[in-house]
Amino acid sequence: MVKTEQKKHRFPTAYTVIIIVLLLIELLTYFIPAGNYATLSYNSENNNFVITKPNGDTQKIAASQNNLDKYKINIPIQKFKDGTIFKPVAIPNSYERISAQKPNLWQAIVNFFTVQVQGIVQSIDIIAFVLILGGCIGIVNANGAINSGIAALSKKIKGKQVLLIVVIMAFVSIGGTTYGLAEETMAMYPILIPVFLMAGYDTMTVIGTVFLADSIGTMVSTINPFSTIIASNAAGVNFSHALPMRIIMWAFCTFIGMLYVIHYAERVRKHPETSYVYDQYESDRKKFLSSDNLQNPKFTWQQKLTLSIFAIAFIVMIWGVQSQGWYFTEISVIFLAAGYLMAIFSGLDEHKVIDAFVNGASELLGVALTIGLARGVSIIMDNSHTSDTIMNFFSKQISGLPPLVFIWLLFIVYIVLGFFIQSSSGLAVLSMPIMAPLANVVGIDRASVIDAYNLGQGYISLIAPTGLILMGLMMVGIDFSKWFKWCWKLLVIEFILCLMFLALGLLVY
Repeated sequence: MVKTEQKKHRFPTAYTVIIIVLLLIELLTYFIPAGNYATLSYNSENNNFVITKPNGDTQKIAASQNNLDKYKINIPIQKFKDGTIFKPVAIPNSYERISAQKPNLWQAIVNFFTVQVQGIVQSIDIIAFVLILGGCIGIVNANGAINSGIAALSKKIKGKQVLLIVVIMAFVSIGGTTYGLAEETMAMYPILIPVFLMAGYDTMTVIGTVFLADSIGTMVSTINPFSTIIASNAAGVNFSHALPMRIIMWAFCTFIGMLYVIHYAERVRKHPETSYVYDQYESDRKKFLSSDNLQNPKFTWQQKLTLSIFAIAFIVMIWGVQSQGWYFTEISVIFLAAGYLMAIFSGLDEHKVIDAFVNGASELLGVALTIGLARGVSIIMDNSHTSDTIMNFFSKQISGLPPLVFIWLLFIVYIVLGFFIQSSSGLAVLSMPIMAPLANVVGIDRASVIDAYNLGQGYISLIAPTGLILMGLMMVGIDFSKWFKWCWKLLVIEFILCLMFLALGLLVY
């Protein structure tokens, strides 16, 4: 009797996961009533405030501190005028249900496809960055710079592999906690994958080193202007008040993350069969390592110059984002210029350069499309006017609870809100005017509310398919199911740490 081979069940691709999430959220909007908070925004041209009521009507009032106090928005007016608060701020106690007709079946089908296209359109700046980045990496790969450089580097790091993890995680986590390093880390994966494979590690170690460090850094933000500072301003408190405590939290959580990654990575280096992606061991090495260049590690001046140009572009990107306020248009220009320079000095002819650039961009096309599809989630929430309803529901449930119960439940609330609202600055200006005053009701410092916001949205980013995790996994070729099996223990550890630090904050602040 011939045995029939059982079909192996595979976890859905990133596209399928996001599409399932889109469908579920669109279905959820049929059961959540539509509603809005009134919002207040500053008009710099006319030097006035514009109040948008829940029904969409607008009203102009004088830009004065008295009017802010009247609407119980505890933010200095200067924060609006100097551009620190640049998004509409929700007005406390202004939530109202609105009459919004739910779409019929045909409209829902049309909306389902429309939000995907709109998500791609609204993400075009990030998509352009990813494709240009892919093109640059294609050129670097085509002239053998990466593999030859790795072959030379492998001799120097022999016996010091752990330092790779420590240095990179520290660097990325600092970027996350200080200026919100996020999508920019995608530039690191193609460079680090072959380095880690040559060091004896696997691709899971790469995603753990880069993405985990970034998530921890943003989860315990210290001076990140897109989360901690804007949330503090929206809550009407000085962010420096809680800075020492947050630095301690960041250092401790980053250290725990390093230990987790190093423990796994060293086990894999000594016993490769223990890898969570051991079934990809051979295919990963064929995909990311070129045996020709590794056997003949001649490191030419063209290769050195090509790698140097790419590295300088990355450094300039970090400088621009951190100190010049650059966004994806500016950093795309930097990498496009780097691509031109690499084309000139790579030693490749014109046909090979163009082919390499196009092929490199095509390899990251899937990542680019995933970013656009994920944006569709927030579009559904905005179009259905359900975000404010969720916010209003949770704020009522936790108001007036004992301090410890309140702050722990608020942390869980922000985990839920962070799943639906991936923008840290958007979540801050939407929620802080509503949640921060609740701290006064239960008698705790508003800094604890900001910690709950940071920790909650950062924690859910480790597994939320609406965030960057699926893009990172696509870069290294790992299924989400394998990632979850790898990180679930860390999720438990980080959850307990968050609760402990929130409780400690009640004593310190």
